[in-house]
Amino acid sequence: MTDLPHVHPELAALLERSGLQPLSLGGRHLLPIVQGGMGVGVSAHRLAGSVAAAGGMGTLSSVDLRRHHPDLMARTQGLASRIGQDEDTKAQIDEANLEALEREIAAARALSQGRGLLAVNVMRAVSEYAPAIKRALECGIDAVVVGAGLPLDLPDLAQDHPSALLVPILSDARGVQLVVRKWERKKRLPDAIVIEHPRLAGGHLGAAKVADLQDTRFDFENVIPAVRAFLRDAGVEKEVPLIAAGGIRTFEDIQRLQALGASAVQLGTPFAVTQESDAHPEFKRVLAEAREEDLTTFTSVAGLPARAVMTPWLKAYLRVEDRLQAVTQVRKRCTKAFDCLAQCGLRDGLAGWGQFCIDNQLAAALRGDVSKGLFFRGAGALPFGDQIRSVGELMSRLLTRDMALGSPVPQGA
Repeated sequence: MTDLPHVHPELAALLERSGLQPLSLGGRHLLPIVQGGMGVGVSAHRLAGSVAAAGGMGTLSSVDLRRHHPDLMARTQGLASRIGQDEDTKAQIDEANLEALEREIAAARALSQGRGLLAVNVMRAVSEYAPAIKRALECGIDAVVVGAGLPLDLPDLAQDHPSALLVPILSDARGVQLVVRKWERKKRLPDAIVIEHPRLAGGHLGAAKVADLQDTRFDFENVIPAVRAFLRDAGVEKEVPLIAAGGIRTFEDIQRLQALGASAVQLGTPFAVTQESDAHPEFKRVLAEAREEDLTTFTSVAGLPARAVMTPWLKAYLRVEDRLQAVTQVRKRCTKAFDCLAQCGLRDGLAGWGQFCIDNQLAAALRGDVSKGLFFRGAGALPFGDQIRSVGELMSRLLTRDMALGSPVPQGA
């Protein structure tokens, strides 16, 4: 086994015994486990820093991080009511979120103890996509991960930071080919590619519409070998590791995906319910206790399919969704003056897109408001059922072939 100085020693020993291969990324050998970025505020510094400290790649979600900072929330409180009086309202909210991103990166870095890697996830669909990427890079983030759209311009945004790792999230071989060919013209390759299965993942999904989620072209057994073959023909197979995401829950899942050609896996929901997750305990309870029959897919306000727990708010919304979409209309402005999305079904009057304020609903979930929150969740039973355990224990379980032999890593891992 390769020496693993950037992995917690007890987890490095587990990986060596497991027979799994480490993830080689950014000149480091890591655990083959990546924590997915989850907004609003679910994966902030505590979770991302703890995952990195264990020896994996921890990921901050860039969306609306000011919600973890009372002073920044106070600074932006009530700004929406001054629309028309203060043309700088959106700029003040955006700057508060960029300041929060700086703080969260610094705090995650301190927690990581020099181990693992730290990434920031930025949705291509958000309006402040470019500023968030640039600020994260200025703060020295190790990697930028982009999903919810094709990040064809990511090499341009990162051109002054050649050592930063650039990682697109894609769902099929066609998308991979498009991104790689476009990036090659900019003399850049992805440092890794996340292959996310839209039928299994949580949150926003990489398919054009809900009906496409069952398409077999997204199955790992089809996508991973096809992408490997494309990269091999391009002569870059060894330079671009693949990270499989969606519904991964066990050691056996990781073993199977590495056999298919993936170098690592990405998990979201299992990390969202850990003790170190930055969300409210009620958020974790809702996700941990949800069963397969409690999950549903629908079209988000971002125009993408999404998967979430059928909580009271979502039930009520879906009952009236058709009526809301029948009377869509373009609004003069975002009622919150935030304009979080580049295109918003509610603000822009887009028929067939979601008709609600996603920031309101995700923020309610973050603070544990079950009656008003939108709780994104991936498919499949969680590694510890409905229990809330530590990041170290989750990593230990994922690296252990026989569950009965898993010895938990101390909580400070």
